[in-house]
Amino acid sequence: MATYHIPEDYYYSKDHEWAQVDENIVTVGITEFAQQALGEIVYVELPEEGQKVNQGEPFGVVESVKAVSDLYAPVSGTVIEVNMSLTDDPSVLNDNPMNDGWLIRIEMDSEKELANLMRSPDYKKLIAEAK
Repeated sequence: MATYHIPEDYYYSKDHEWAQVDENIVTVGITEFAQQALGEIVYVELPEEGQKVNQGEPFGVVESVKAVSDLYAPVSGTVIEVNMSLTDDPSVLNDNPMNDGWLIRIEMDSEKELANLMRSPDYKKLIAEAK
């Protein structure tokens, strides 16, 4: 059984995005579980800086050798930074989806939305049931 790195201080969506919160800035990525399920990621499409995103709505796409998957915003807000290195080298997501493979940073509109996300124990339960 695979074990996944699931930091305690992150938030998680049912769509397998992680959100690391630093005051009102949220760094977003895909979890190791999502990366394993997708397989080798070959293409990433991300939004422009300044674009508005809404919680639970698609903001981009990851394409792997197996499938094309939408990326969903864990919170609503404005994209303030995009990890452009992924558009040049999406393989970073295969190697390190929890750190170097971050996707975007969002200036969050409301911290209240964090209540709609899971914490580590609940996310671990979700992926245990998904197997």
